[in-house]
Amino acid sequence: MSQDHLPPRWLPFVVLGIGLLAISFGAILARVAQGHALPSLAIASLRLGLAALIISPFALWQSRRALLAITRRQIVLTLGAGFFLALHFATWISSLEYTSVASSTALVTTNPIWIAFASFLLFREKPSAMTLAGIAVSLSGSLLIFWSDSREAAAGSNALLGNLLALVGSWCFSAYLLLGRRLRADMPLPAYIWLAYGAAALFLLLGCAGAGVTLVGYTAPAYLAALGMALGPQLLGHSAYNWSLRFVSPTFVAVVTLGEPVGSALLAWLFLGETFAPVQAAGFTMLLAGIYLAAVGEGRRR
Repeated sequence: MSQDHLPPRWLPFVVLGIGLLAISFGAILARVAQGHALPSLAIASLRLGLAALIISPFALWQSRRALLAITRRQIVLTLGAGFFLALHFATWISSLEYTSVASSTALVTTNPIWIAFASFLLFREKPSAMTLAGIAVSLSGSLLIFWSDSREAAAGSNALLGNLLALVGSWCFSAYLLLGRRLRADMPLPAYIWLAYGAAALFLLLGCAGAGVTLVGYTAPAYLAALGMALGPQLLGHSAYNWSLRFVSPTFVAVVTLGEPVGSALLAWLFLGETFAPVQAAGFTMLLAGIYLAAVGEGRRR
């Protein structure tokens, strides 16, 4: 890219900030939809289905040749990525029914830790000493969150179940990213996003059919919340991150994503009146610090 076409130096940081704010609203909008009796599986289906529909004209116009030349291997990888993306949203959005926004978003964003594990096991990519330190700190923070929420679970809450669902959501998102890395090597971004979101939406629709969950008959605020999730966190947020990758390092973008649980927790405090215990807050801080160390260590290794 020539110097004439480079944006102002401040613009990528502003775009990243807008993307972070949009993604932070994801948990809040999911809670709003749940409050209007929209089932979690339906929320996930509508979020991805609407996002796929909205981006369809652009993907078909911009990436028509790539879509027509798609290979069998790419189809298999797309189905795998869509399957894990569907599981990610189904488990994470369900976790918000049982645990706090702070705990859910903190645990679901631990994917850099699990990707480091998977990269070592599958590809023999040895993590750096800083990455290993980050993993240790993050896991310690996760244990503190689980221990803090276990006291609520003893009083009749299902916070532990919510935390486990959020953690499973993080594992599924890690698998989605690992498969996506293979697909993105030879596929344009609009085509990849459209195929991945569309495949995930189809899997979620099958899940809704199997579970007897309908997508019709809910209130207008419930559908507006689902549409807000598709437009804001799904399309605006992730698109902002992907656009910024052309001008700032992946490590910096990974560090910026650590603001999601912080932003979501602040928004939950403002709009939902949610607070967290001191031990939970300590675990929350350790978790973010560990992911930061892992992201910086991965950036230095690469």
